[in-house]
Amino acid sequence: MTEQVQPLPNSIPTSAVPRGFGGYVRKVLAIVGKDIATEIRTKEMISAMFVFSLLIIFIFNFTFDLRAENLQTVAPGVLWVAIAFAGMLGLSRSFVLERDRGVLDGLLLAPVDRSAIYFGKMIGNVLFISLVELFILPIFVILFNQAAATLPLLCGVVILGTIGFAGVGTLFSAMAVHTRAREVMLPIMLFPVIVPLLLAAVRLTSAILDNIPLAEVSHWLALLIAFDAIFIAASFMLFEYVVEE
Repeated sequence: MTEQVQPLPNSIPTSAVPRGFGGYVRKVLAIVGKDIATEIRTKEMISAMFVFSLLIIFIFNFTFDLRAENLQTVAPGVLWVAIAFAGMLGLSRSFVLERDRGVLDGLLLAPVDRSAIYFGKMIGNVLFISLVELFILPIFVILFNQAAATLPLLCGVVILGTIGFAGVGTLFSAMAVHTRAREVMLPIMLFPVIVPLLLAAVRLTSAILDNIPLAEVSHWLALLIAFDAIFIAASFMLFEYVVEE
């Protein structure tokens, strides 16, 4: 006679375990929500990024002799220097706080796919950097005498650049957090890799400010999109090996 096996009293019901794509998305959103809640409570990252980017824009604005003829030449570079350095400041703190508080170890021990941790952290970084950009873009347009009509296209290019920047930066931030000189190692590793992204973003920004049709700079747009797709896919595949080390 076959004896029926009873389930353990403390076993987790199968229905309670997230499965499939929906469960994966919920895990990603849970990590994003955790980062947002932490930032709302501490208010460390966004405030520092905003002040830093604002200082860069003001310093460039008042340091250079910005005559009408050279505004269009200088302005795109100033904008992306501000975004890159402010974003670097945010990325450098992305994993440091979690490692110092032991949260990173908890995430790695949790039954969560490593790629879900990557996408959760990446989306959080994109949101934080984008929030800073939301405030500095109007200030940039005013200080550098740009037309307000350029803002919609400018926002599109900035978002594409931010996605690629945060996608690669999240991976390198996870690598740098395990080193002693992590504040120095992150920019040393990241900036050489994102040169194509910055080049494409600056060229597209310059075209928008000069009212050049996007069809004439479509190759730069294709480069920016290709960079985002290739490097996010590569970071997605490499993240598990990085955090395990």
